[in-house]
Amino acid sequence: MNDSTAGATSQNYAPHFNPSHMLSFDLETTGRDPHTARIVTSAMVTINGKQKDELELLADPGVEIPKEAAAVHGITTEYAREHGQPHDEVLAETIRRIREGWENGATLIVYNAAYDLTVLRTLDPNFTVDGPVFDPFVVDRAKDQYRKGKRTLENVCEHYGVPLTNAHEATADAVAAARVAWKLARQFPELVEMTSDELMLAQSTWHYETQSRLQQYFDDKGMDRSVNTSWPLQ
Repeated sequence: MNDSTAGATSQNYAPHFNPSHMLSFDLETTGRDPHTARIVTSAMVTINGKQKDELELLADPGVEIPKEAAAVHGITTEYAREHGQPHDEVLAETIRRIREGWENGATLIVYNAAYDLTVLRTLDPNFTVDGPVFDPFVVDRAKDQYRKGKRTLENVCEHYGVPLTNAHEATADAVAAARVAWKLARQFPELVEMTSDELMLAQSTWHYETQSRLQQYFDDKGMDRSVNTSWPLQ
């Protein structure tokens, strides 16, 4: 197991991944680097049986939102300053609700978890992964390894027939990620047969193997690029 999973404990884990009980989480941020990014929006969608509760928080990140980031999620510095809550309050509430979800037996769904969860860990070093995480990005790449094309959330949604009409809007992305997770669980039933600990270890291993192959490709091509191999935290 990678060091990034060392903070995870099984005391609050749901015994298995249950596609009917999920907390799907997504961040829109100020940049692509999870070690420097700050939160702009944080969405948490709880799905428990037929019940679905959505919460999206808008933060004033306390810094300028680069034009490149605003072009992706549509939120400008001016809008965030006028309408957003203080950044630290959004961060604290996000972490509180994630921990509450784990305590209630939910599996946390995060598309490309190594980004979003690392943002939280960087902003609050006390944040640890104390419950199960299901990452559709990691699982899809492992289970359909040779499929050509990109693996953005939009591309993966199209492949699995999941509607996503407002990409990069945090709640829309969180709902779509949950639907992809549900589709993956149906297509690959062995995912729900694993214990949560087994699934966490499998995803960590799959991510390491996939990223190592990508790093080897870059090295063979003489490209000066490095990739992250740790999951669910960088």
